[in-house]
Amino acid sequence: MTKKLYLDYSATTPVKKEVLDAMIPYFTEVFGNPSSIHKFGRDAKAIVASSREKIANLINSRADEVYFTGGGSESDNWAIKGVMRANKKKGNHIITTKIEHHAVLHTCDYLYREGYEITYLDVDEYGMISLEDLENAITDKTVLISIMFINNEVGTMEPIKEIGNIARKHGVIFHTDAVQALGNVKIDVDDFNIDLLSMSSHKIYGPKGIGALYIRKGIKIHNLIEGGAQEKKRRAGTENVAGIVGFAKAAEIAGENLDAHIEKLVYLRERLVKGIMDNIDYVKYNGHPTKRHPGNVNVCFEFIEGESLLLSLDLVGIAGSSGSACTSGSLDPSHVLLALGLTHEIAHGSLRLTIGDFTTEEDVDYVIKELQPIVHRLRIMSPLYDKVIKGGK
Repeated sequence: MTKKLYLDYSATTPVKKEVLDAMIPYFTEVFGNPSSIHKFGRDAKAIVASSREKIANLINSRADEVYFTGGGSESDNWAIKGVMRANKKKGNHIITTKIEHHAVLHTCDYLYREGYEITYLDVDEYGMISLEDLENAITDKTVLISIMFINNEVGTMEPIKEIGNIARKHGVIFHTDAVQALGNVKIDVDDFNIDLLSMSSHKIYGPKGIGALYIRKGIKIHNLIEGGAQEKKRRAGTENVAGIVGFAKAAEIAGENLDAHIEKLVYLRERLVKGIMDNIDYVKYNGHPTKRHPGNVNVCFEFIEGESLLLSLDLVGIAGSSGSACTSGSLDPSHVLLALGLTHEIAHGSLRLTIGDFTTEEDVDYVIKELQPIVHRLRIMSPLYDKVIKGGK
């Protein structure tokens, strides 16, 4: 293998050198427990406080509204379970969508088994919700709307500000899973009327195992993890100080370079999409054409299996995915692609390539060059494709 090309940045990102350099002293030098009263502890507590400030800056929140967690899934669980259990007197109804990450869908399923009512909104062929459907779904028992900022598979960006306005108008709490959005689009929790927002460090070139939940001041929410008094008695457990420092450094870098980052990713994304669509037939470009993650390309190739495609790409050094890395062990077609109206046969031929900071034009051109013969080779083994070629579709 002569090439080693990573195009799975939505699954995870490498830790940037500046991030790692910032973290290292907090393993061996400033190693105190932030809850300790001696200097070792006070030094660790101080860096946690300044790190919280940097992450708050990226979403335009107050620092004391950011709570550290173990990652995006924990943040989603805490937001949904915590809000519903703290607001039982108000109602038992949640509104979400059919294309959420499983961290949200499985949490809603769990609460459904406890007696809560869940409405799963449909999406259109691009993965967009209908604001009219959302407003019509609200009842006097609705406590929470949980709708993701950017879909992790097809990259579609939902109308978050409009959703926030509707939630605020009806007095409903609004949570958004922003794991794919953080560091890739502008986020302003005040302007968008967001009450809770889930974040993850390893999607923005920080370390794994650290995330955060933004909780707007005044929102009633129960704890998810009980124990000590960390995080203002809201999330127990000794703080992952080095992880927090890395997350903050990654957030700081993302904020400083956001506009240039978006511009670069959009350029490479469009180059890749054009190369695929110009050179290969029977391809469907999934997700919204413009309102989407700047670095997400999701396509379905008819007459082939996505798993075979991924293995073939891996042999020429290209790392992609067929959708969410969290469901890569499943043989079922993507619930997101099915919700967009694709058939099982077409959804099985999906490929997600996500571009990141270290992707170059040469990388994109290499993918375009290698992809066409691989798709052709896999298709000529398909009896259905042979039938189409001989008889016309």
